Amino acid sequence: MATMKDIAKLACVSTSTVSHVINQSRYVSEDIAERVNQAALQLNYSPSALARSLKTNRTKTLGMLVTTSSNPFFGEVVKGVERSCYQKGYNLILCNTEGDQQRMKESITTLLQKRVDGMILMCSSLEGENIDVFDRYPDVPVVVMDWGPMLFASDKIQDNSLHGGYLATKHLIECGHQNIGCITGPLNRYQAHMRYEGYKRALNEEGLAFHANWIIESNFECDGGYDAFHRIYQKGPLPSAIFVCNDMMAMGVINAANEKGIAIPKDLSIIGYDDIQISKYMTPSLTTIHQPKHRLGQTAVETLLANLEKNSDEAKVIQLEPTLVKRCSVAIRP
Repeated sequence: MATMKDIAKLACVSTSTVSHVINQSRYVSEDIAERVNQAALQLNYSPSALARSLKTNRTKTLGMLVTTSSNPFFGEVVKGVERSCYQKGYNLILCNTEGDQQRMKESITTLLQKRVDGMILMCSSLEGENIDVFDRYPDVPVVVMDWGPMLFASDKIQDNSLHGGYLATKHLIECGHQNIGCITGPLNRYQAHMRYEGYKRALNEEGLAFHANWIIESNFECDGGYDAFHRIYQKGPLPSAIFVCNDMMAMGVINAANEKGIAIPKDLSIIGYDDIQISKYMTPSLTTIHQPKHRLGQTAVETLLANLEKNSDEAKVIQLEPTLVKRCSVAIRP
């Protein structure tokens, strides 16, 4: 493998001149720079990323941990992270925790040992864990996405789930619905709890009643929505509308309703949450709350890189606002 010394010998210049040309660290005349570049090309020289990282104390690499899920929401956020890394000239190492606490901690240790410049965590099923390994790497910034309260220092990127749940329920009310159910995610998770709180706030504002038979806690997956609908169905009369706290569960609800001969939205209106790509291609297309998934990923990368430049110790919470997307799964009642 060719070295800078080999290039210097072929180009008849000093090794330091070769370094300045390769790293663009000082002005070198065009003639000399051309000789150096031609020699590098002739020798098939490739700069050592390891050597450069030792010199600059940067690897130009970020690490990201996610939990496996059938929910395309996570894939759409990761796509935003990957695209932003590419645009900023960074590589991304992606690790899957599969919801396992020990695997998450081992993956974090591995990424830190590989000297990543920063880390993004998107493992909300493990919120509230104290990850003490970060104490040994205080110079590595961490950004957490879609997570609740943390026991370690990091910046946080999240959508305003309280407002999103309120928007969803308020839309149902404005469409004439007064009997409104809710299928929540796991209420020990911060974002699920906040969406449910938004639902309750909207009902309270209008003085509408809560019906325990129409409020079901589930798991944010299709099968959870499917099972939750059957539990509501078995308890007696259905509400006229249900706020389903993510699009994946809404898909399960629509499937279960169709099996029972219940037409959406004629007999039952459904509103989801996330606005995953497939939601507009469902039958009927799903009215939902849009999360800016690409911007979540982009903001996480930009926040990490800003921390690398400023070395700020102050943890920030950056909140992105959800919006209502009207489609065909909510009927207007007289």
